[in-house]
Amino acid sequence: MQEFEPTFDSLGRFECPDWFRDAKLGIWSHWGAQSVPRYGDWYARNMYREGSDQYRYHLRTYGHPSEFGYKDIVRLWKAERFDPDALMDRFAAAGARYFVAQAVHHDHFFNYDSALNPWNSVKVGPGKDIVALWKAAADQRGLPFGITEHLGATLTWSAVNKGSDKHGRYAGVPYDGSDPAYRDLYLDNRRYLPAEDTEVQDPWYSEDPGWHAYWLEAVTEMIDRYQPDLLYSDGPLPFGEVGYTPGLQAVAQLYNTSAQLHGANRAVYQQKDRRPEVSRVGVMDIERSQTPGIHAEPWQTDTSVGDWFYNVRDVYKTSGHVIELLVDIVSKNGNLLLNVPQLPDGSLDQECSQLLDDLGAWTRVCGEGIYGTRPFRVFGEGPSGVVIRGFTEERVKWSSTDFRFTRKGDTLYAFQLAWPDDGRAVIRSLADHEVVSAVRLLGHGVVPFEQAHGVLVVRLPDARPVDVANCLAIELTSAGRV
Repeated sequence: MQEFEPTFDSLGRFECPDWFRDAKLGIWSHWGAQSVPRYGDWYARNMYREGSDQYRYHLRTYGHPSEFGYKDIVRLWKAERFDPDALMDRFAAAGARYFVAQAVHHDHFFNYDSALNPWNSVKVGPGKDIVALWKAAADQRGLPFGITEHLGATLTWSAVNKGSDKHGRYAGVPYDGSDPAYRDLYLDNRRYLPAEDTEVQDPWYSEDPGWHAYWLEAVTEMIDRYQPDLLYSDGPLPFGEVGYTPGLQAVAQLYNTSAQLHGANRAVYQQKDRRPEVSRVGVMDIERSQTPGIHAEPWQTDTSVGDWFYNVRDVYKTSGHVIELLVDIVSKNGNLLLNVPQLPDGSLDQECSQLLDDLGAWTRVCGEGIYGTRPFRVFGEGPSGVVIRGFTEERVKWSSTDFRFTRKGDTLYAFQLAWPDDGRAVIRSLADHEVVSAVRLLGHGVVPFEQAHGVLVVRLPDARPVDVANCLAIELTSAGRV
């Protein structure tokens, strides 16, 4: 067994394992201490940005961040209703074929019993190794287990905790991030405090070799403790400005650990640099967007039902929207990793629970056309499509002429994205040599059809089996393959 070296040439030998290509749908627990205020993502940063919504909320709810800071928020996180076994059963019933847990976000609070960072979920707050509990539940159900790390951005992202208000009663009073007693959580990053507040930064780059070494030590600890099947870095491969050395070392550690455990590598590394020379070390991830067409290599969209951390102001995606995203992504050789926001106590609210139930009801009928499939010659047909623009996820107004295709052997699956008023499914993408021998409507059974001059016309029943994205299983005597 040839070990991977921490170089692009060596890691370029990576081949995506079949489990990932077959799984298609994963559930993500993007959950941690930042869920405590129930006020959304990036709370640990924005609570120190005078004038931001989360700053105002924090001031009015907990007090000024010079007196009650993020160190105090993490102590409020108890995860008292966290039941990983019940949640994993629910995720599996919803159709998830892999599960991913957050190990650390930009807040520098670790969700496991770290020997490097005393600010972790065992020593502070819940008193539980959250990652270990998730892994045990996933392993028991035979689900591949992944972890996400968002640590690369932390040094610069969190520097605002060294600031102070510019106006009002607390003007000039340092926030609690300046207190040396809490350096282990807040870090020595005053030099990265911006002179002027900016809402959007590009914090994924740091030229600090000490930080690079710490990041690598922490990620190596995660890999060694949990032997994940998937590791996701939130951002590009760390750290590009120093030749990617720490990132490449971590990826090599991931793959070699997996190979030692399984006899061959079955782990997947994910990051967000889309350049082929970088993304070839693993599987490309696209946050809240996707590819415009079939991508030659497997890839993944990561998104959330709503905000990344629990947010009482959220308007959630509907189950129909999530299903349509899943179908569109899978038709293009992708997977969908879906975050379902948890309350700070670890439970799910009624809307998220219902969405998972709806998703499970659909996958039980139409999952045959999702799991274990590969792309067809074309990903679909019809006039409608998603808008390919970063962080754009508006639901498409599909028509009954919009289809998305997958294949499995000689079976072509055609998802009709709107139910037709005339009771017909008309498919125009078959080649002359692709002769249809039978058609089934999943959830119903065999349906009549006609095929002439490359056009397939299927007569549908009066009642649709599912409310969204009904699926035809079309048996071909000579299936088109990519």
